[in-house]
Amino acid sequence: MADEAVITVRADGPYLIKGVKLVNHEGKEIPAPETFALCRCGQSSKKPFCDGTHRTVGFQHSVQL
Repeated sequence: MADEAVITVRADGPYLIKGVKLVNHEGKEIPAPETFALCRCGQSSKKPFCDGTHRTVGFQHSVQL
């Protein structure tokens, strides 16, 4: 793990996560690399991970960056 966890909100894209452990609702760790992207559009076939579907569905973020 990195010394510092970082979550980057990507415009019209996923959350880019670095340096955290990902766990499910039961507290079990979900295998993930050191840096990974979490889906924000809700359309990924690899949830909770991003598979790039946000591009084809035209996802637009509503967060001021």
